[in-house]
Amino acid sequence: MAKLFLSLHVLAAILAIGPITVAASMFPRLARTAPTPETPALLHKICRSYAYVGAAVPVLGIATGAALGVLSDAWLVVSIVLTGVAAGVLVAVILPGQSELLEPLEGSEGAVASEKERRAAGARLAMTTGVFNLLWAAVVVLMIVRPGSTTGA
Repeated sequence: MAKLFLSLHVLAAILAIGPITVAASMFPRLARTAPTPETPALLHKICRSYAYVGAAVPVLGIATGAALGVLSDAWLVVSIVLTGVAAGVLVAVILPGQSELLEPLEGSEGAVASEKERRAAGARLAMTTGVFNLLWAAVVVLMIVRPGSTTGA
């Protein structure tokens, strides 16, 4: 069962988290430079949609850890915490930030932000997305190296 959970966990991480990190990274620049709002809107939709699928990653990871009997290992606990922080950054900062930058592009009422404010919001979003990506990179390293593992790594 552990091999099945691990396989599903890795597949979910690749197929869900990968597209989120790429789409979220591309969004700030394209929200500023795209000639039409369709491309940034599509990137936002990818981030939103894949966030739901991405919820399977920690669920399957915990199932894998339980099947392997390593749920209390420090590397896994740290990975779970970093995953929670990354999910919080995505839900609380990145997705709302993308929505905020899309409003003026889509012509919403009350969305009259100055160009300077939009650039600042885009820069903050780009920085936050970089932090999100670094959190996932740290989780990947912990999953591969697994301090104290018997793989020789």
